[in-house]
Amino acid sequence: MADAVTVHVVFGEEELLASRAVAGIVAAAKAADADAEVRQYEAGALVPGELAEMLSPSLFGGNRVLVVRSAQDAKKDVIAALVAYAKSPEPDVTLVLQHNGGAKGKALIDGLKAAKANMVAVPKIGRARERVEFVTGEVRRLGGRASEDAAEALIAAVGTDLRDLVSACSQLVADTGGGAIDRKTIARYYRGKAEVSGFQVADAAMVGDVAAALEALRWALHIGVDPVPIADALADGIRTVARVASAGRGNSYQIAGNLGMPAWKVERAQRQARGWTADALVDAMRVAAECNAAVKGGSDDREYALERAVFAVAAARQGGGGAR
Repeated sequence: MADAVTVHVVFGEEELLASRAVAGIVAAAKAADADAEVRQYEAGALVPGELAEMLSPSLFGGNRVLVVRSAQDAKKDVIAALVAYAKSPEPDVTLVLQHNGGAKGKALIDGLKAAKANMVAVPKIGRARERVEFVTGEVRRLGGRASEDAAEALIAAVGTDLRDLVSACSQLVADTGGGAIDRKTIARYYRGKAEVSGFQVADAAMVGDVAAALEALRWALHIGVDPVPIADALADGIRTVARVASAGRGNSYQIAGNLGMPAWKVERAQRQARGWTADALVDAMRVAAECNAAVKGGSDDREYALERAVFAVAAARQGGGGAR
């Protein structure tokens, strides 16, 4: 280990990815020396005297791995001691500092950079596309395969918390034996979540994929999803695209702030807005209003009302403006 970098700084606000990066460094140190002792500390609780003791050469020899969590909470005197140590580290001690990447404790980050510590930046996952790539990559890492449509459906079902997504990916890969995961797989596993099936119908309808919209609709109805949340999801999808389209071109985060909606939802709506005109969206909103009235008591056949709405939305997008 004497020739290896011995001071590492993992920084970034994605806690899961930071934990993985720290674990990877620890694993590499243990691979070099299986007998290396691993200790963990919280930066906010450290004092210089304790720090000097933990970083000093061991009387009994052997390599050590010291992990300091929440480095942004380190006190000024501890920061000074860590930066001084990083300039001349012990060869038998691997020091790993985990920092949340914010402004707090920036002096530590700057000092360790100057001391030539190994800086490991953890990427932030905030955009819809980044979450989709994270899910497909996580499934691939676990030995499976997932389409982008499946990843989007999983995010809609589980939410955006990375730990929840990792857990869901692990379960799906285990249950499918590492096979291909598509939208049908997600619908099968999350059939109890009406919002998933409803928004699958809306997403497909908004991009003009009538076959996929009808398939999702019939599956939702088959597993017992009530028509009302499906109609609501269709109306929400149309309204969202209309709002985002009217906001004009621009950064998704800026538009999201102006409209009061998540950036990932803006990005999805921007993709769906391609091919729509303002007049076509007005027609689609009228279709959604009629569909809502039908499924909420105005029709004897609510399922047919939903199918008719899918065809009508697709016709509006193509410039037909009417129902089939």
